Amino acid sequence: MRGANSIKDQSLIKRLLPCTLHILLPIPLLPIILLSLYFYPFSLPSSPPTKLSPPSSTSTPLLPSAEKGYVCDTPCDYSNGRWVRDKRDPLYNGTTCATIKESQNCIINGRQDSSYLYWRWKPNQCHLPRFEPNTFLQLIVNKHLAFVGDSLARNQIESLLCLLSTVSAPKRVHHKGSRRWYFASHNASVSLYWSPFLVQGVQRSNTGPLHNIVHLDRNEKWAKDVHEMDLIVLSVGNWFLVPSVFYEGGKVLGCLNCEGLGYTDIGFYGPLRKALRATLSSIIEKKGGKGNGVNVIVRTFSPSHFDGDWDKEGTCSKTRPYMKEMKVGEVDEEIRRIEMEEVENAKVKAKEFGGFSLEALDVTKLSWLRPDGHPGAYMNHFPFGPGHVQNDCVHWCLPGPIDSWNEILLEMMKSQECRLSLVNLSSSH
Repeated sequence: MRGANSIKDQSLIKRLLPCTLHILLPIPLLPIILLSLYFYPFSLPSSPPTKLSPPSSTSTPLLPSAEKGYVCDTPCDYSNGRWVRDKRDPLYNGTTCATIKESQNCIINGRQDSSYLYWRWKPNQCHLPRFEPNTFLQLIVNKHLAFVGDSLARNQIESLLCLLSTVSAPKRVHHKGSRRWYFASHNASVSLYWSPFLVQGVQRSNTGPLHNIVHLDRNEKWAKDVHEMDLIVLSVGNWFLVPSVFYEGGKVLGCLNCEGLGYTDIGFYGPLRKALRATLSSIIEKKGGKGNGVNVIVRTFSPSHFDGDWDKEGTCSKTRPYMKEMKVGEVDEEIRRIEMEEVENAKVKAKEFGGFSLEALDVTKLSWLRPDGHPGAYMNHFPFGPGHVQNDCVHWCLPGPIDSWNEILLEMMKSQECRLSLVNLSSSH
């Protein structure tokens, strides 16, 4: 863009400068001046690139300071609002970002309808700014941001990496236990820990068990790295909807859709609550016991939009958001309610320790209103041909509606940082 601006500047100079010279200089000199401009064009010096301050152990995000009379923004309910038209192009696309998972690169895979890209989420109570990558990077200077959970966590982190790569290229680094990227410009790490139940579990598969095996009271492997995490975003839900056997205290508690195994079917609401509660308690105890706080955000359930069953040629072919009030499905809403309640329960426990911030990134409604944002058949490259066409109506195209999750995440991080700064300021006086 800087090069394009420079060309425009030169073009403007060439149009305006002769007129100015005609007024300011004697007429006989004008032909000489014009010839000089033609052979030796004048150009404005381009603005120097923004220089990033080298991170240090004492670096802090560049946010308004309470000492200068600023106050933190009033908390906003980002969960209620509507999708409105936005003519601006996304910050990235399927060719400018190298970290997009192939099955979510919808336009490159042949989707011709691009109207789903031109909507933005407008909360009822406040303004949601467009994602600002430099601000986000400043907030994670010298920090480790960890996404923990299922494939929706992976979908969100891939969106975030694309947004951040518009100003700073992440480098993939080796780490045992996670997929990790490093932003050398800010000494910041962003990681993805695959843990679809958050607690210890084995996923069902064609070659393994035909149902999930979930230990609701045991930590998963990722928990050993909690001590090095500064911000944790948890994502859970979808894997609890498939046949499972749930354990507690080493004994079978019950199961979900496990005909023939002889166990009591207890559904999945109770096990989901237990898993999330155990996870949040473990984080609080591990970090709080060492006097080292952490920011934890639970991203609420993201509804799917299958017209029909997902494994029986269900599709999602809509091309516009729901424009009228559409009630979230009963199951989706109940999962969201459990997640919101467990965040509030964890806040009570976290009060025993200092430096904790727990919040819910409530995306259930805004995601429910976007049936047009999934890959659908375009999870594969030019998919239509002979044979069965599988649709993905769970994950989100990149770029797409999921980018709004990270816009809200950024606003939540800014609020957390501001509140923490105020607490530190008051405690120092």
